[in-house]
Amino acid sequence: MVQRPDPTFHASPKLASEAPPEKFAYTLLLSPDFSKPDALAIVDVDPSSAQYGKIVHTVTMPNKGDEFHHFGWNACSSALSPLTGHAFLERRYLIIPGLRSSRLYIIDTKPHPTQAKIHKIIEPEEIFHKTGYSRPHTVHCGPDGIYVSTLGGAGPDGTDGPPGIFILDCETFDVLGRWEIDRGPQLLHYDFWWNLPRDYMVSSEWGLPPQFENGIVPEDLLANKYGHHVHFWNLRARRNVQTIDLGANHQMALEVRPAHDPAREYGFLGVVVDTTNLEGSIWTWWREGSEFRIEKTATIPAEPADPSLLPPLLKGFGAVPPLITDIDLSLDDKFLYVACWGTGELRQYDVTTPRKPKLVGSLHAGGIARKAALPDGTAFAGGPQMLEISRDGKRVYVTNSLYSTWDDQFYPEGVPGAMALVNVNPAGGVAFDKTFRVEVPDGYRTHQVRLEGGDCSTDSFCYSSA
Repeated sequence: MVQRPDPTFHASPKLASEAPPEKFAYTLLLSPDFSKPDALAIVDVDPSSAQYGKIVHTVTMPNKGDEFHHFGWNACSSALSPLTGHAFLERRYLIIPGLRSSRLYIIDTKPHPTQAKIHKIIEPEEIFHKTGYSRPHTVHCGPDGIYVSTLGGAGPDGTDGPPGIFILDCETFDVLGRWEIDRGPQLLHYDFWWNLPRDYMVSSEWGLPPQFENGIVPEDLLANKYGHHVHFWNLRARRNVQTIDLGANHQMALEVRPAHDPAREYGFLGVVVDTTNLEGSIWTWWREGSEFRIEKTATIPAEPADPSLLPPLLKGFGAVPPLITDIDLSLDDKFLYVACWGTGELRQYDVTTPRKPKLVGSLHAGGIARKAALPDGTAFAGGPQMLEISRDGKRVYVTNSLYSTWDDQFYPEGVPGAMALVNVNPAGGVAFDKTFRVEVPDGYRTHQVRLEGGDCSTDSFCYSSA
């Protein structure tokens, strides 16, 4: 029998964008008070289905207190790498990290999404023993294995040594070990992604577990003790080649989004807050010869607000910071979407000229002071937080929970789980889909979404678009 690559693997972003649209969305459900296990909800997103917008299957975990975060596939389009790929793998398993528990769940989505089930559980002791890391956060499928970033080092509070990345075998799911050979000055961690043919990785910083597990630490924020560096790595040598300080006032450099087309050597970074004025910012990096450059290319100001509308954390400022908690880039590298979780705004930028983002679309849902309802009057607590774009760029899925303790600080009235769909105008512009409503079970919040067959923050590509 002739083996063929998984049909959901695509050589280039353009080919991926031409693939059939997703029919199911995998959505994380979090129990914020840890009274119930976290779960994975499978949502029907096929408009022609009688179950459209409904949760059609749920995988409930056997443990409590995991606090799921940025999950990913065992394999994706990166498996087509001509150098170290595993082209005959199957996009079949989802790897879900428990940020609070340091536990990993491997979920088998075959033979059908509505029959997804637990395949394997990797207990925290194995991760501690083999890597010295804790608090797994982000999962990316690479050409030679599954990469998992962590936010904690060793020890009970995760501060015994720096966090980093470890590798899982993409077939057995064994923990292999630390990825870094030479980390250079990197001491904090958050997100990471790469340009495979150009052989480099980019990583960012949030904070250590004592700085986020019990909520934001105002004293650390005002003292500029959260992450404010971006790191560039030689991917194959596993070596830090350059670190750039964004300035200590640029606190919490989070999501990293390289251009999808590997011929384009640039990408974007979202910074949560500037402690001098509460604005959020978008940064663009690029490479000149052997050196990387980065500059602030867009800013989003704080919104003045009546202190009576603000949580205790913000009353003294009389304003709501945008709090950029996620950014996502369409597969054609045209639109960058920015989630402003504090002000409740979703922004759409045209980034055809990467160093000159142009605001072309905006809408509001939730927000600390605005509390904007959806167009049909449905309440949306929290604000746009995690974003996922369909491969064809026509839809953006939006959820509303950041992290349990941070939710409670910024939205003390609660953040009931919500999931919305935004339709995209190809010329620029966004609007909520009025027909799509997901009833999230009581007591759960929603975090990241993955789409059947891949999406815009899952796959990395080995070949340029024709």
